[in-house]
Amino acid sequence: MKFYCIADEDTVRGMRLAGVEGRTAASAREAGVALAAAVSEPDNGIVILTQDVASGIRAQIDAHRLAHEQPLIVEIPGPAGPLAGHLSLHQIVQAAAGVNVGGNDAEP
Repeated sequence: MKFYCIADEDTVRGMRLAGVEGRTAASAREAGVALAAAVSEPDNGIVILTQDVASGIRAQIDAHRLAHEQPLIVEIPGPAGPLAGHLSLHQIVQAAAGVNVGGNDAEP
């Protein structure tokens, strides 16, 4: 199972340093094409998108999630931080792990 990232240039570059392949998307059209390609690859188990990118292709993401269990599509904050009404990366990890991972007692 592989991870794949669709995001802005800085996020994709950072993910590549961690060994995660990816593709940049500067528009909703580019993001939609990238997502279609990523979900069609059988080795991709988790597709990571920044919240900014995901907001432009919400209908496509929702349709995929309803129709398919894999790959899992995960949204993370971009370089500017979480979008209004979204959780921070720390809160996402804390909620997923079920434990406090940063020493902060704040609930997600």
